[in-house]
Amino acid sequence: MDRFEEMRVFTAVVEAGSFVKAAETLRMSKAGVSRHLTELETRLGARLIQRTTRRQSLTEEGQLFYERCKVLLAEVEDAETEVNSRSGEVGGLLRVNAPLTFGVRHLAPLWGVFKAQHPKLMLDITLADRVVDLVDEGYDMAVRISQLADSTLVSRRLAATRMVLCASPDYLRRHGTPAHPRELAAHGTIAYSYWAGRDEWRFLGPEGEVNVRIQPLMRANNGDTCLAAALAHLGIVLQPTFLVGEALQAGELVELMPQYRCGELGIYGVYPTRRHVPPRVRALLEFLAAHFAQPPWPE
Repeated sequence: MDRFEEMRVFTAVVEAGSFVKAAETLRMSKAGVSRHLTELETRLGARLIQRTTRRQSLTEEGQLFYERCKVLLAEVEDAETEVNSRSGEVGGLLRVNAPLTFGVRHLAPLWGVFKAQHPKLMLDITLADRVVDLVDEGYDMAVRISQLADSTLVSRRLAATRMVLCASPDYLRRHGTPAHPRELAAHGTIAYSYWAGRDEWRFLGPEGEVNVRIQPLMRANNGDTCLAAALAHLGIVLQPTFLVGEALQAGELVELMPQYRCGELGIYGVYPTRRHVPPRVRALLEFLAAHFAQPPWPE
């Protein structure tokens, strides 16, 4: 029996959470998956997965073997990919995580172009606004928009986006236009749940730093939802230019207090380690850096 095939099947069962889902991922029968795992456990002389009719769980030996399998399979894939890259081809599975709104608006149109350049690549794209653990969740790379502070990851800056305080003209006609950040406490505001400062918005203006605690009338964990609420004249939002730039340009939203800056966020490609960076990750970083050298959203 091919030991690498046994390891691949075992890893797929662990990550899929069931034999049926692993069989679908591997495009083999459930019986074939079960046979591979049984022969692997027999050869090792150890139970790797405890199985019942309702659930499965890793044994202590299974957890150890799974961690080693992940490393070995990744090394084999990287070796094959590196050999292919020397002939100008990049292949293998590339798992990427990105924020939802940015991923839909600015990354989704790029995947077809990137895939056309590297036809042997298999892309697995996941969009989520929460911060994923690249190592534990098995991602090769993530796109993050933040004032990056996580020193455990390696990053490459791709672009920047300015945070803008804005509201619809209709909201301002009905409620007045604030002239100072402190006036925001008396206004309807729409808060982004994952904002680092939560309900404290910080500004840098003529008199220095001004911190304001807002009283949100609505909170959402998605930027598009915040934007939609602002366009529906519900209140004032603090959102990045990659999201609100077009609405500002069209006059659907109005920037407020431009003399009080809300800061800039970097858009980064992050990956777990500087050592042994797979060619597929390098290829995507170069591709995104070239595309976002001139950001496509209005500033």
